[in-house]
Amino acid sequence: MNNNDYIKGNKEKGLTPITSQWMHDIMSHPKVVHKLFTQYGSPLNILHPASFTKNCTKFKEVFQSNNVKSGIFYARKANKAKAFVKQAFKENIGVDTASERELLQSLQLGGAGEHLVLTSAIKTEKQIEIALQNKVPIVLDNDDECILVNNLAEKNNCKARVAFRLSGFYVEGNKLYSRFGFDIDEIEEYLINHVGDGKTYSNFKVEGLHFHLDGYSTQQRSEALLQCIKLIQKLKNRHFSFRFIDMGGGILINYLKHKKEWLDFDARLKQSLKGEIAPVTFNNNGLGYRIEGGIIKGERKTYPYFNEINSERFLEGILKYSDENGSSVATLLQKENIEIRIEPGRSLVNQSGITMAKVVHRKKDAKGQWLIGLEMNMSQMMSSSADFMLDPYVMYANLNEDQTEDKSVEVYFTGAYCLERDLLLKRKVALPQLPEINDIVVFVNTAGYMMHFFETQAHLFELAPNLVYTETSKPVELSNFKLDADD
Repeated sequence: MNNNDYIKGNKEKGLTPITSQWMHDIMSHPKVVHKLFTQYGSPLNILHPASFTKNCTKFKEVFQSNNVKSGIFYARKANKAKAFVKQAFKENIGVDTASERELLQSLQLGGAGEHLVLTSAIKTEKQIEIALQNKVPIVLDNDDECILVNNLAEKNNCKARVAFRLSGFYVEGNKLYSRFGFDIDEIEEYLINHVGDGKTYSNFKVEGLHFHLDGYSTQQRSEALLQCIKLIQKLKNRHFSFRFIDMGGGILINYLKHKKEWLDFDARLKQSLKGEIAPVTFNNNGLGYRIEGGIIKGERKTYPYFNEINSERFLEGILKYSDENGSSVATLLQKENIEIRIEPGRSLVNQSGITMAKVVHRKKDAKGQWLIGLEMNMSQMMSSSADFMLDPYVMYANLNEDQTEDKSVEVYFTGAYCLERDLLLKRKVALPQLPEINDIVVFVNTAGYMMHFFETQAHLFELAPNLVYTETSKPVELSNFKLDADD
């Protein structure tokens, strides 16, 4: 191999990520990458808005092929970069905002009422007033919110554009629990008795229904849509006219190239917990599994990284789903002239970001394990998942070319927080040789709920710079990158 090679970890028994050409273009230009680190520090988040556009186009095509009125609202919480908000507006889609700053920033970046929605779990007076003043629809979650929004709308002498968030849908006889939203069993009576001219909430312009289900079941989303459509049909005679149903996000993506690798890792993780093979995770972490009396119990608490039904196929399956009379969701939406809206986050920024960090030190711990210290911390690549299940790449400055000398090594990547648990990946990673100081480790496809969602500034660490990459020149040059904050 030549100098300045980059290579994926875990040549065997790995979890090979799906990647995009732009990622490899960057990794194959180490001189440019090192200049970026010199200029901006470590770690670096690299963003690729062109991939966002590709994902957006796929969803638009599904809606068009099913002949339904639709709206796409990018879930801003998935990634804080301004670049993706700008790209959303460029693609004529909306943005789902879940905080005051998300709302204000989206307005400042060119968003207007028709291209925004406010879905915050906790809505302050200031958030609501900003939404009212800019005619942004507000998704109502509970009666206290209704009181607050109605009063503020009266104070501002306007009608609040609102949708009602629902939960408690029935799937195969079971009622789905959520801490969010109005119970679907109670909402009809609530609307009839309290919402409208001369009633408790007379300052609402009711435009839609909304839900956001936990998990990733297409059946649950389809059944929830069918139940929302039935509710709209019943409320027609009570002077309610709904424009849309918003089914939220949770659209699965596929991170991995090979299903077999995903299944094999799961099997090896269980074997390691039983002591049948060496640990495959740091301190034999079960990632949600545990062993009791020699039996594996619990379930793996990670995102389902391999999914055959994902992205546009996931959405297609929901629209094709049929009710007991054989009518598809798409057909019923057409019949009732209802717009279907989605709020994708992860699935819109799929393949749109990477996180890179410099190697600072290498050490062996008391167990003889190699720990590779990176200039970043666990919060800069963290989600609610128990681990990030993609093999990283290492950009070596000097990769051993002597094939007769085996320098392979198994390592764990550690971060900069003074916490025992600051492991960037809990999985063991096999490398062809020990990285050197200033070699670069690259984590791919981190834009969705990884690089920003739990990012903190403990120890007064600076937040990672976000650089927007555009293919304005080939080969890759410094001019291809600019700070996300720049216009």
